[in-house]
Amino acid sequence: MHTSSRPLHHHPFQWNQHPSLSSPSSRLSFPNYSVSTLLISSNPLPTLHSAAVKTTATKVLAMAKRSFPTKDNDFASSADLQFESPLKIVEYPDPRLRAKNKPIDKFDDNLKKLVDEMFDVMYKTEGIGLAAPQVGINVQLMVFNPVGERGEGEEIVLINPRVSKHSQKTTLFNEGCLSFPGLYADVQVLSTTLDDNCSAIC
Repeated sequence: MHTSSRPLHHHPFQWNQHPSLSSPSSRLSFPNYSVSTLLISSNPLPTLHSAAVKTTATKVLAMAKRSFPTKDNDFASSADLQFESPLKIVEYPDPRLRAKNKPIDKFDDNLKKLVDEMFDVMYKTEGIGLAAPQVGINVQLMVFNPVGERGEGEEIVLINPRVSKHSQKTTLFNEGCLSFPGLYADVQVLSTTLDDNCSAIC
């Protein structure tokens, strides 16, 4: 999955107390990455824990209806996050690329290891972005680095991302996807950026 190569600014991962999420004792920091996360509870209103978020949407022929989970079993379990090393890119038409992806509400060492390995795969395959379903794990997680080179740019982790708003202006960008090797196309991208007050900058 490729995204715009323009540098983005993200604030570090933040934790807030929430009754249905992991307890403070299980908090995990990601010292090497910028992390934006949308933590979701049984309350249908999401809580955004990031001061600045970059969201993008792409014009497609069909869009599936999406909603926030309302039951505990809608969240990813420990089994959903289990994986074997080394991770491998899943290519179309593997059904895991179209499967429903569960949100994450537990931030532990296994998640950190998954993030590390996803970055490893992304760099080895010369990508700038990689979503968990692309390595066969159906959870709402993505990693990317606009520069695409280890040690350069900014490594960004997106957990439970949502597209909240977008402008009517479009930008033509040549995109590719690691799950469709060798296939590239010009895509009209709708985008907006939120400032520190979560106000849209179009």
